[in-house]
Amino acid sequence: MVLLGSLVNSAAIILGGSIGLALKKGLSDRIASAVMNALALCVLYIGVSGILKGENILITILSMVFGTLVGEWIDLDKKINQLGDEIESRVSSENKEHSVSNGFVTASLLFCVGAMAIVGALQSGLTGNHDTLFAKSLIDGIAAIVMASSLGIGVLLSAGLILVYEGGITLFANVLAPLLTDSVINEMTCVGSLLIVGLALNMLKLTNLKIMNYAPAVFFPILFGYFM
Repeated sequence: MVLLGSLVNSAAIILGGSIGLALKKGLSDRIASAVMNALALCVLYIGVSGILKGENILITILSMVFGTLVGEWIDLDKKINQLGDEIESRVSSENKEHSVSNGFVTASLLFCVGAMAIVGALQSGLTGNHDTLFAKSLIDGIAAIVMASSLGIGVLLSAGLILVYEGGITLFANVLAPLLTDSVINEMTCVGSLLIVGLALNMLKLTNLKIMNYAPAVFFPILFGYFM
């Protein structure tokens, strides 16, 4: 089953997120706030670590500029928030501290950005080996417990995007494999990690960046990587 790795990854996020939601009910506001800040610091660490994988600063700059232009033109942030507001209006919740869209965006970026998602999906499609995605599933499931306990149900919704993202790479692995060289994957990880740093700053309430409008930048290293 070619999509087994992607399906297991999505299921792990849903399971972990569900456990996190159950735990959230027993947390006081003070503890929930402390957990949120601790999570933000971990997200910042993940972002800084990923940035160091970049090898060409020019590709990073151009990707961020052109990706932001595309994202602002489409206004992805607004569309994601509208979707989150619509879902939130249908979900009864006593705690409205964190919006559905906030949890969705935060979790989606963390689970999608990184070499394991890309390489694991390519392995699933090219060789039928799902070991990398299985390992990622365990990591994401544990992370989803912590994130859902702080950010709410939006974390579970990211499982759908993970399935589309990893599943798409898996299904088109034969076409994408020549494009996604080690160098390109490193640059994609670097650009995505910059977004994660911005995400961490938002979580710490130091900034109010529209991170989703920067998200298209992650894919531009595929283009620029073959010209530089």
